[in-house]
Amino acid sequence: MQRREVLRGAAGLSVSAGAGAVVADPAEAAPANRAERILRERAPENWEYPFHALDSVITPVDQHYIRSHFATPVLERDTWRLRVEGAVDRPLDISYEELIRQPAKSAPVTLECAGNGRIYLQPSARGVQWEDGAVSTARWTGVSLAAILERAGIRGNAVDVVLEGADGGPSSNDLRPAGPLLRYARSIPRARALRDDVLLAYQMNGEPLPRPHGFPVRAMVPGWFGMASVKWLTRIVVTDQPFDGFWETVDYAFWKRRDGLPVRAPITEMLVKAAIARPVLRENVPAGKRYRINGAAWTSDAEISRVEVSTDGGKSWRDARLLDRHQVNAWRLWELDWRVPEQRGPVVLMARATDSRGRTQPTERDPDRGNYMVNHVVPIEVAIS
Repeated sequence: MQRREVLRGAAGLSVSAGAGAVVADPAEAAPANRAERILRERAPENWEYPFHALDSVITPVDQHYIRSHFATPVLERDTWRLRVEGAVDRPLDISYEELIRQPAKSAPVTLECAGNGRIYLQPSARGVQWEDGAVSTARWTGVSLAAILERAGIRGNAVDVVLEGADGGPSSNDLRPAGPLLRYARSIPRARALRDDVLLAYQMNGEPLPRPHGFPVRAMVPGWFGMASVKWLTRIVVTDQPFDGFWETVDYAFWKRRDGLPVRAPITEMLVKAAIARPVLRENVPAGKRYRINGAAWTSDAEISRVEVSTDGGKSWRDARLLDRHQVNAWRLWELDWRVPEQRGPVVLMARATDSRGRTQPTERDPDRGNYMVNHVVPIEVAIS
């Protein structure tokens, strides 16, 4: 499937005794390429990272993609509260100042919208028409969700932890529940919620969260698609039975095959994927010269162990060079030195990733995924001139 011609525009958690601690890393320097974000939707606000500008592990805040379902809520840190309730022994009502006094953790995390790459689907799929840039990596700082749940006394019969944001409104989905307001809420299983890497984040790249990214506090669930990292977090509900909310059964869900029968399942972990940043679609590449093909690869709870690149439409493959150190649930940059052929004309470039769990990026699309989880290899046609 050819691309459409479209506009392109931790090795571990570091811990501190208090708020705002960010550990610098030379590999995370701010990139020099200051290309602007690409507007995909103005209301609600949806912006795409200019993926062709990729030149650093960490994405600057003003380039990081933004995904919104409703209008950005206006919350103030002095009046914000986080309620923790449900299957807990000690319900909590936490203020912002109380939260940031807790021990802080910081880690780079790659977030990818579950609909990233949707524009390449044939036939056209509903939803925001993301190209490659509904993915970015930032360094997030916050408080461990597990510490808050333990303080609340999470009960032994707890099953799911529901994260609810302050954003809401009428849904465009015809299967929405009755009523004028639908709040955004997603759940994660108890075992995932109690992992130390799940954060209640209040900083992004060392600065307070901007409003479009969830100010004053958002969830950060590394390794899962971005829909689980709920923004503008105001309530946590621990349930003693599986949570089958709108945003994991009707939306952000896909079909799985069980005993040959289709069943609905929530979208969870990100999939192994490599994407080419440069050259861009239909770029003119000088014949006979050297060209640096580069991009990023990411996966969930594993290490990117290999990236392969084809410059002949998949007939042959070469190993790309992995550039930076492995950081769990943060993307890995890669490059390949390409000697461009002398013969002029179109060529097709492709990239595919393999991770340490043996998962390799597929060449074919799984139609049961609907308009989500686009991780198959997407060809890029360029022109040798």
